[in-house]
Amino acid sequence: MAIGGMMTRLSQRLLSTRSACVIALVVSASCGRANFDVLAAVDGEIDGPAVVPIAKSCRGLATTCGATRTGACCDSPLVPGGTFARGYDVGTDGLHPDASFPATLSDFRLDTYEVTVGRYRAFVAAGQGTQASPPSPGAGAHPDLPGSGWDASWTASLVADSTALVAAVNCEPMFQTWTEAPGSHESLPVTCVSWFEAVAFCAWDGGYLPTETEWNYAASGGDEQRAYPWSSPPSSLAVDDTRASWNCTGDGANGCTAADTLVVGSKPAGAARWGQSDLAGNAWEWTLDWKAPYANPCTDCGVITDTAASSVRVVRGGSWGDAAFNLRGSDRGTVRAPVVREDDLGFRCARAP
Repeated sequence: MAIGGMMTRLSQRLLSTRSACVIALVVSASCGRANFDVLAAVDGEIDGPAVVPIAKSCRGLATTCGATRTGACCDSPLVPGGTFARGYDVGTDGLHPDASFPATLSDFRLDTYEVTVGRYRAFVAAGQGTQASPPSPGAGAHPDLPGSGWDASWTASLVADSTALVAAVNCEPMFQTWTEAPGSHESLPVTCVSWFEAVAFCAWDGGYLPTETEWNYAASGGDEQRAYPWSSPPSSLAVDDTRASWNCTGDGANGCTAADTLVVGSKPAGAARWGQSDLAGNAWEWTLDWKAPYANPCTDCGVITDTAASSVRVVRGGSWGDAAFNLRGSDRGTVRAPVVREDDLGFRCARAP
């Protein structure tokens, strides 16, 4: 559709507002379609579907994600809120039988895909995520967790500048996904990223790092309490190479190679209830939380203070090199120090609904 036609339809929508509304729009042609970036909406509401802002990391980025390599890499579907039990699933093996830690969540959005090399390259090109250009204090806060945004003291844990950041994501020559120049890796999940850089990226990109509870909820299919993100019925323990890159067989061959890290969304049969890909396998994912015993009760909870003095953050989901038990939505045994960089550790962002 021509940009003029899209603007006419948008204008008609704006004219149907129930109250005064001031909206600033930027319209740009990218990848053969018009992109509408909602910069501000004040004192009003729009009838009809909301106009979802385009994440900064996807402005001008080719749509090369998913099994057909034509998906928008910044899709972020709504995850409807509800109540479920953390660390529990209905798998037929009874591996996670404890349902005594309920949690209630509000609606949120969770990105369909792990953050890609191409999206992270846009972050680096913007000069972000360094001591020279850190997030503003409070940036990237979870909307229901006051005090969860960027802490100025974290800036000391960022590298000095963009040159140092590029050097840092070159953490392991054989298995890292970053490349010096754009190429065939742009739609792979970015790895070798510290927790601090993941937080900084999500803040810059208009989101936040998901809490462990939000991640667990999405991977469990909420109250379905799925064994794996794809389990249908929820108790099914079926896991194979059509659903995830795991156990060093992502490339279809035995043995661990760099080819086991796949383009995000390459395994559509492994999609979770609300459409997220690779919640199991491909790359581990940082979450917001410090490692601590489950809080009880929990409503939109997250561990933003290291009260357990664990000094480690929770990672979830398993990677291309992990066994099936690490792919379970309820598996909680893995943590990393927030400064760690690993060639199979990435992240995805969550967003306000």
